[in-house]
Amino acid sequence: MPVDVSPLALAQALIRCPSVTPEEGGALALLEGVLRSAGFAVERPVFSEPGTPDIENLFARIGSGRCLLFAGHTDVVPPGEAGAWRHGPFEGVVADGMLYGRGAVDMKGGIACMLAATLGFLAERGPDFGGGIAFLVTGDEEGPALNGTVKLLDWARARAERFDHCLLGEPTNPSRLGEMIKIGRRGSLTGTLTVHGRQGHVAYPHRAENPIPGMLRLASALLAAPLDAGTAHFDASNLEFTTLDVGNPATNVIPAQAKAVFNIRFNDDWTAETLGAEIRRRLEEAAGNAVRFSLDLRPSNSPAFLTRPDAFVDLVSAAVEAETGSRPALSTTGGTSDARFIKDACPVIEFGLVGETMHQTDECVAVADLDRLTAIYRRVLDVYFPAASA
Repeated sequence: MPVDVSPLALAQALIRCPSVTPEEGGALALLEGVLRSAGFAVERPVFSEPGTPDIENLFARIGSGRCLLFAGHTDVVPPGEAGAWRHGPFEGVVADGMLYGRGAVDMKGGIACMLAATLGFLAERGPDFGGGIAFLVTGDEEGPALNGTVKLLDWARARAERFDHCLLGEPTNPSRLGEMIKIGRRGSLTGTLTVHGRQGHVAYPHRAENPIPGMLRLASALLAAPLDAGTAHFDASNLEFTTLDVGNPATNVIPAQAKAVFNIRFNDDWTAETLGAEIRRRLEEAAGNAVRFSLDLRPSNSPAFLTRPDAFVDLVSAAVEAETGSRPALSTTGGTSDARFIKDACPVIEFGLVGETMHQTDECVAVADLDRLTAIYRRVLDVYFPAASA
């Protein structure tokens, strides 16, 4: 256990653990030691899935009764070429008021702040503070997300663990701490569209069937009209083609098929099932009897969801405003996160560091932001578990 349990020292110690998915890298072991020393009961379940690496996870709890869950992940994306970094990606160097390292904002810095805030709270209030605090930390958020949070929640549920609210420490602020709380996320649906033709010589087109005009026709049909106009808390859904390929190296051959992959980020107007049905309807209408196609929609574990503004959202918003002077916007923008799994266990909102440099070379966080985020989390704890009157 590090002697210094300030948010900076904890963040540095975590960054120095090379926990690139699926490697644990010592990060969960570090958390286990700190949490056990603070009186938490800690368990480290490992989950498996055919075709994927085994993943280590961590669950810790102290106290009983009304429970606030802190959630996050210690796995990080690969750093790329280490020589391209100003400071080593796993060195945790501080320079000019900034802490550098892979995971500094996504999201070892956030976990360090949660931990530092909790340790300070327990040091002042003791273990009998009138409730429960839990940590749910995975090593599979940046990977397939099959052996992490989703299974860890099932594991906790089987042990009769219950949570009242969750604060997930993903980097939610675009450019300045205090700007944004995530109260939901859009869903994600990926599909592969294949248009079938018949291969042949370009000089004899009557003996072939070129799939490319049909692909252009179907792709245009999917993009012709908006999927929706947005909802009260969500932007309009958007469909983006990410690949278009015929796999044809020859210039004198009409290809046998054309393939396109698309991804849709959708709002709460849709489920994966209703959206898939709408995509298929548009394609069938555009194809008629002229275009032969097939559609493969990948199973989605990323539904659109919303935590409706309530007293907990107000509590966190007020804590952010008190420490930063900014009332955070309530947003559902961005990609997916493990909140999509946690929402089935309890209401969940996300608030963390500034995400400007996440997944980039020279990922970094202002040391001052680590201190301020810790103060925000500490204020949340103080209000969520009010001290008994004298």
